[in-house]
Amino acid sequence: MSKQTGFSLLHPSGNEPEYRRLPDHVIHDIGLEAFCQALSDDAKERRMIANVLSQITDDADVAAYRQQIFGDILRLPELRKNMLELFSKIQFMKDFSTMHKTSDEELGLWHLFHRLDELDSYIKTVETMRDCLSDKKIRSEGLISLKKHIAELYDDACFAEMKADIAALKVKASDVQSVTLGINVNERFEAVSIGLVSVNRKPFKKSGIVSNFADAITSKDKLRDTSDWDGDMHYQVIDKEEKQGFFDFMKNDAGSLAVGTSAAGRSKGKSTLMNASADDAAAGSTFYLDTVVNKMLASLVKKLRDTLTKYANTAIVNVSALVPEFIYYIRCAEFISRLMEKGCVFCEPQPVSDGSNSVSAKGFYNLKLAMNMENVSEIVPNDLEFDKEHTVYILTGANRGGKTTITQAVGQLFVLAQGGLFVPAESFCYVPCDCIYTHFPADEDKTMDLGRLGEECVRFKEMFSQSTSRSLLLMNETFSTTSFEEGYYIARDSIKALLAKAARTLYNTHMHKLGEDAEELTRESTGAGAASLIMRTENGKRSFRVALSKPEGSSYAKDIAEKYGVTYDMLISGQQYL
Repeated sequence: MSKQTGFSLLHPSGNEPEYRRLPDHVIHDIGLEAFCQALSDDAKERRMIANVLSQITDDADVAAYRQQIFGDILRLPELRKNMLELFSKIQFMKDFSTMHKTSDEELGLWHLFHRLDELDSYIKTVETMRDCLSDKKIRSEGLISLKKHIAELYDDACFAEMKADIAALKVKASDVQSVTLGINVNERFEAVSIGLVSVNRKPFKKSGIVSNFADAITSKDKLRDTSDWDGDMHYQVIDKEEKQGFFDFMKNDAGSLAVGTSAAGRSKGKSTLMNASADDAAAGSTFYLDTVVNKMLASLVKKLRDTLTKYANTAIVNVSALVPEFIYYIRCAEFISRLMEKGCVFCEPQPVSDGSNSVSAKGFYNLKLAMNMENVSEIVPNDLEFDKEHTVYILTGANRGGKTTITQAVGQLFVLAQGGLFVPAESFCYVPCDCIYTHFPADEDKTMDLGRLGEECVRFKEMFSQSTSRSLLLMNETFSTTSFEEGYYIARDSIKALLAKAARTLYNTHMHKLGEDAEELTRESTGAGAASLIMRTENGKRSFRVALSKPEGSSYAKDIAEKYGVTYDMLISGQQYL
């Protein structure tokens, strides 16, 4: 998924899996919306995490690659801590960096100094990430490969050499006390070009500028053969008290003759001097110098800017592109770690690709239920298997007996496992699905045009058309909004179609006759099997456990009638319900 770097923590290198996006309502229907909301206080992070979980691929290698990475991040809290601190620094640098300034005029000498400081910080960031990934406890292919990837970025960008150069060349702006400029002149003593001689740690000393100038142009001994500075230079401060006299001198006839004898020369000389002799010349000297240096170093500035930006992009853009993927694993690991401390059981799922649709889940439970329970020891775990004989489950049971909770839990197992996370179960071995489809009761305002039954039929047809034999379908009281006879007729045909497609399905319903027809439906099928699954009752009480069995039929109704006091005997005797 990380297009910029060519490396991703969501799939192995060289593997470009095909993803199918879960329909928008699925995360809500299976109860994972609350999980996504609980992972982070940052809305952007929550959207990113939900997006990762919603992108489904049935590639078992991708699932295995992800869960190895998640296992490392879950087991190594110090790694999570160090990475989060590093990501905060990266974000700060991105927010306040000058690296992407493109104007040469804006990029003055001091900006270049600052850019060197920034590049030094970027290099240290890459080194820190490389060091974090050097933990010998890391076992996953993904993080080991990432360490190699970071090392390659570091070497390809010659960061070691660049770091040494920065240490040798970097000059802090606070250390610069003066700048020496060299002026080339023509035969008329007109300035034709200007160049930077040196940047100095010491300021020039005050001296008599007029006498020094006179000595320089009258004494042949003072006329030098080279332009190299020998340190024998003096400086006259032109402050507000002194500048008037100096500029008056430079602008009078003698001064003009000293610069150039021709009218053109005088005009050019005066024009040049006027730029520096404005009333605010002393106050704006820093700005003026910056402008002069910018123009003087136009080509050098651009080349240096482009070079440093290239290094910064290597250090930050490539690395920061992986930050959202890291955040996905870290936030999920932090939350699951807290649930494990609370007493919740999680396991590392085992994805397989054997060409079948087999699933074996032991001791699984609904994550949303666990999140809302203070005493998780009261959670009732369940077992379930999908195979050729048990492709479509018809789940029946009493109201409030746990049918919807179990249906949601099955969907959670697949979404979390294929997202690379540990799952709420004792063990989970599965063939990944290519997508998950849910058919839960719709809000009333969505059924105004078609009516409830019409809306259910349209949604089921759409879901069935999009699904494949590799999909998982979860149906909750589908076709229950009409009379039993009509609902049963439509539901029976739907199950036959699902068996023909051999799509793994869990269909919870109050229509017990569908469960009773499971064996007949299997015989009519061309290979896949239907099975009756019930929510067991023990001593007249709901156990919240599933079992392969024919529907208990009227016993459920009897339980409900006795609970609410509407049996004949209880009504006649006036007995209160329990």
